[in-house]
Amino acid sequence: MSSVELNQPVPDFEAPATGDQTIRLADLRGKNVVIYFYPKNNTPGCNAEGEDFRDNMKEFTELDTEILGVSRNGLRAHENYRQKFEFPFHLISDKEEELCRLFDVIKLKKLYGKEHMGIVRSTFLIDRDGVLRQEWRGVKVPGHVEEVLEAVKAL
Repeated sequence: MSSVELNQPVPDFEAPATGDQTIRLADLRGKNVVIYFYPKNNTPGCNAEGEDFRDNMKEFTELDTEILGVSRNGLRAHENYRQKFEFPFHLISDKEEELCRLFDVIKLKKLYGKEHMGIVRSTFLIDRDGVLRQEWRGVKVPGHVEEVLEAVKAL
């Protein structure tokens, strides 16, 4: 499967998520969908990003927009993380990296001089018809959620 492209329909996918759910993109047609990929639960940048989405959830909901967080953490870790930070949206466990590959967010990263393959913080905005309308790659957390919210308003 090739990766997603701007202004093209996003291929349907199924993925396990918190709340004992399977998220299917096709089931979300008719709503805007924001999918944000983050490296790891319980790290400062990821916590801040999740909290920003949580704190703006009312506005996203009013704009008929679903928020989904994705990392390679397992479901139990996601359930605990979601509860700890009271995230009102679901987290997808992508241990097999299928969504990461579809959205092309796994890249070679350097940490303390060591190289490893990891998730590059990225966000994707899919419109009501399932078309990718905007992408943010290599996201810096401060101000990011506000940018995403403005993009949703502009749809």
